[in-house]
Amino acid sequence: MPEVDPQLEPLVAAVRESAKYRHVCEELIRSLGARELSKRRSLKEAIKATKNVLHQVGGAYQTGAINYSSALAELQEAVHGADPSVWRQACARIMGHHASTRERLPILDRFYAATLADLAPIRSVLDLACGLNPLSIPWMPLAEGAAYYACDIYGDMIDFLNQYVALARIAGSAQTTDVTRACPNQRVDVALLLKSLPCLEQIESGVGLRLLDSLQADHVLVSFPARSLGGRNRGMVNNYETWFLDLIACKNWDVRWSHFPSETVFLISK
Repeated sequence: MPEVDPQLEPLVAAVRESAKYRHVCEELIRSLGARELSKRRSLKEAIKATKNVLHQVGGAYQTGAINYSSALAELQEAVHGADPSVWRQACARIMGHHASTRERLPILDRFYAATLADLAPIRSVLDLACGLNPLSIPWMPLAEGAAYYACDIYGDMIDFLNQYVALARIAGSAQTTDVTRACPNQRVDVALLLKSLPCLEQIESGVGLRLLDSLQADHVLVSFPARSLGGRNRGMVNNYETWFLDLIACKNWDVRWSHFPSETVFLISK
């Protein structure tokens, strides 16, 4: 068993003192912190580097603290209304608090209809590094009583999502997980990896193929952003497409892809 750096505990404590990272999965902070301590000259540098990675893989997508109590109250009011469109509107407004789902809102009415229609009715879903994407369930072609499992690195977000699925009477649950270290093993019809592979590769280079290979899913919907968070293109569509097709070239998987203004999507059928 490798020796633990004595500075790891102070690093974890320092990172979790930050309001931005206090709810991040501790296992992820520890693994990143241990890595940075091995590379940096001081504890201060390792703390800064760990926070920088956490910002790139999660913090950058939240422009401010999300008021989950207020969001839940909005959903509670909407779910009791007579008009089902009010529930969708509430879900869409809350998804606007996270950059990844906010970018998808303009295409949400056709995103899942175009990418998952041939697989309907879908009876089980695993949403990895989910962010607020489970709130888009009303737009998905799911079978009645379908099970939906989700995971992310933010504990407060996961608490909210578990209240959401209970309120919406959706079978399934959400859990706080660092998927680079422990991939969920549920057997599902479809796994979702939406705009998350580039972030996961920043945590651990080479994790993408290992994760795709280990998923117990008949189909995997993978997507990449067409633009940076700042709105720049920078050849991202071609770069990600080339990288991803090279990544899975060794696998005998059927792959179909779709292009949207904000997102390039690949459907892998194993």
